[in-house]
Amino acid sequence: MAIADISRDDVLAGLEVHPNILTTIGNTPLMRLNSVGRDLPCQLLAKVEFFNPGGSVKDRIGPAIIAQAEKSGALQPGGTIVEATSGNTGVGLAIAAAVKGYRCVFVMPDKMSQEKIQLLRAYGARVVVTPTAVEPDDPRSYYRVAERLVAETPNAILADQYRNPVNPQAHYETTGPEIWEQTAGRVTHFVAGMGTGGTISGAGRYLKEQNPAVKVVGVDPIGSILFELHRSGRYTKAESYKVEGIGEDFLPATTDLSVVDEIVQVSDQESFLITRRLVREEGIFCGGSSGSAVWGAMVYAREHHLGPEDVVVIILPDSGSRYLSKVFNDDWMRENSFLERTWIDLSAADVQATKADEKVITASPSDRLTDVVALMKKHGISQLPVVAENGQLVGLVREVDLLKHLLSGRRDQESSIDGVIDHNVAVVQPGTPLETLIGIFATHRAVVVASGDRVQGILTQIDLLDFLADQVRHGEH
Repeated sequence: MAIADISRDDVLAGLEVHPNILTTIGNTPLMRLNSVGRDLPCQLLAKVEFFNPGGSVKDRIGPAIIAQAEKSGALQPGGTIVEATSGNTGVGLAIAAAVKGYRCVFVMPDKMSQEKIQLLRAYGARVVVTPTAVEPDDPRSYYRVAERLVAETPNAILADQYRNPVNPQAHYETTGPEIWEQTAGRVTHFVAGMGTGGTISGAGRYLKEQNPAVKVVGVDPIGSILFELHRSGRYTKAESYKVEGIGEDFLPATTDLSVVDEIVQVSDQESFLITRRLVREEGIFCGGSSGSAVWGAMVYAREHHLGPEDVVVIILPDSGSRYLSKVFNDDWMRENSFLERTWIDLSAADVQATKADEKVITASPSDRLTDVVALMKKHGISQLPVVAENGQLVGLVREVDLLKHLLSGRRDQESSIDGVIDHNVAVVQPGTPLETLIGIFATHRAVVVASGDRVQGILTQIDLLDFLADQVRHGEH
């Protein structure tokens, strides 16, 4: 065979080589959350979408939207793709456009991070920034500006992620089947933030078709209208919020609320603090809407008392690299009252140090009820850690649980405390940041400080309040 007869495809035959960047989209990993939400008995699994080549879940819909436009004849060679986007859909479209030879123009609201704007421009796209605080029908809104640009540009299409059925269909064909396969069909709950609604509608519909018992849970930032619309069917006036990529001031056509069983509301502060915890405790460098989804999943799990057999899959939409100037910027967090100066560079060890003169009192699972009650009374405490013979933490026993046990009719005071131990305990390391502690105390009255499995102390809400009050009193922060 002459060299001229050998094609490029012949050379690559049998090699594990992708023909282009588009075939690397999807099949993102599913990983367990080990620290965040460790007090919950259910399984929290994160589907980490920043493993897509463009760094977000929106990579999945870009090529599909362009392929459909090409098939219909709406998009011709050399054409222009216009879209109103918070940034991530723009990247997904820009990647496919780069491979296929199209131009892109993206319209973004001005609350979006500078990193997103710079990223889209790096792909060669034109970016038009519009005001956030206007109604959807205002000619200055990013929806209306995008429509105007399409009308003014020859051979241009509007990707229209808010109305394009290709959006949820892409997730029905990829995200949903991946979750089903990765969990071996054991997924019981699917949690996702809601923006266009494509992810939750498409993947949720697929999962419910496989098992109608799967619960689909949406997460909506306070200020968005979707929570109230789903709950009561009423439209409310949208308010401003800082988290990007989720929440809406209208109902997108791509959102199928009939697929969604429940929507959980989360605040900006809850979203951002848990996002920072995901990085520091799990090593997952994700964006603010990922924090929203995780916090919403944790709230839902607690309210619905999910157990060990419940498998909760949470979509983490994108990477934290797009929010370095915001969520991961302490000055920005403080300016927006999301992070108090008192929290910076302080940890559980600092709070514990104020109790250094206090001996760590513990109990054993085999201790008698009467002995533990006497121990609590002697030291003036209402709860104490329970440790095994090897020193490893077993759980907590609380005064109120002992009282309920004694009043329940089981009056054998010689029995052990083994049956009243709470095994779902919030455990932190000495170096756990103070901002993380504050987030945990939003749902727990106490946390155990441990190095590995070895108990070093116990901190309560009162301990934290006393510590912060002392910091303010002495003007140290």
